[in-house]
Amino acid sequence: MFEDIARSQGTDYFRIADQLTREEREHLRRTRDFVDDEVLPVINGYWERAEFPWPLIQSMSKLGIVGDGIEGYGCPPMSPIATGLVHMELNRGDGSLGTFLGVQAGLAMQSIAMLGSEEQKQRWLPAMAQLDKLGAFALTEPMHGSDSVALETSARRDGDEWVINGQKKWIGNGTLADVVVVWARDTDTKQVKGFLVEKGTPGYDAVRIDGKGSLRAVWQAQITLTDMRVPEDHRLPGATSFKDAGRVLAGTRNAVAWAALGHATAAYEIAAAYCSQRKQFGKPLVAFQIVQDRLVKMLAEICSMQLYCLRLGRLIEEGRLTDTIAAIAKMNNTRKARQVIWEARDLLGGNGILLDFHVIRHMADIEAIHTYEGTETIQTLLVGRDITGVGAFA
Repeated sequence: MFEDIARSQGTDYFRIADQLTREEREHLRRTRDFVDDEVLPVINGYWERAEFPWPLIQSMSKLGIVGDGIEGYGCPPMSPIATGLVHMELNRGDGSLGTFLGVQAGLAMQSIAMLGSEEQKQRWLPAMAQLDKLGAFALTEPMHGSDSVALETSARRDGDEWVINGQKKWIGNGTLADVVVVWARDTDTKQVKGFLVEKGTPGYDAVRIDGKGSLRAVWQAQITLTDMRVPEDHRLPGATSFKDAGRVLAGTRNAVAWAALGHATAAYEIAAAYCSQRKQFGKPLVAFQIVQDRLVKMLAEICSMQLYCLRLGRLIEEGRLTDTIAAIAKMNNTRKARQVIWEARDLLGGNGILLDFHVIRHMADIEAIHTYEGTETIQTLLVGRDITGVGAFA
């Protein structure tokens, strides 16, 4: 199989593996084996059919990789770097699976872990860590993508309940989730609050978004909330302003930087393997100077992305990761991944557009990853404000 050739190519040129603990290596190995043995042989079919890969989700539940480093509550012990390695490897296999994990663990579970009550944590996190319960994170609205702080979904207190009205868009797992973290603006205080909405709640209507050309094997939803009533004890007590939603999002930008590295790694490995096998003008493509030049520059970009990710992990361990450091890492790695994947697709020639060779799937998926959790432009302006002291947007 072509994948057997691709996986034999090495990308650890700077010996990053030497920096990993035994536990981190084990998380990497376990996830890599899952990707190579179970994901790659079947994922193209799910992607082409835009079908959610339930069998792969069931297999993933047995790996002990769902939790994004949350301590306790049935979540597997994972360092920040182990968490990143898991995201990297899943996205090396497929962006849809990586995005699923990002929503489940990085957004939904982290919202509950960071902002929920003890009762809410006990109720949801153990089952979500086993993928017995699925979660979603409903922040983005049809008219408020990058400008998410301007969300219009409203929450009005009525006795021991909240009445929520509004719309959400691009909500991963929104049609499948057992619990959805819904962000809405309190009509009284005008502050943004978070609510846990259980499956089957009247007034919650989710429709799958079809026609996507990216991340086709994971489902996003457009959600309409009509006089939806949520009990007060389903409100996240730690979510009292938009800054609290921002705290959750800052953590996911770390995961997105690792995810972009996974996509770039896959594309480079496939291109290097292909060019070593493909013969033109009587010799393998790797014998041409221009091909070697391109492969080396692709590898150099991957090495720089690896170093970004390693430093992110260390800063999280030290409690020193800032929003703007996460922003520049997300911006840098998704931008570089796009370029590496484009080079790989070009090196494969006509075969580069065939799903059999996987690169075109990564090329499509990186477009969504480059956009979500904050576009390159927004991340740039966040860092720009930090280094100049001048805000260039509202």
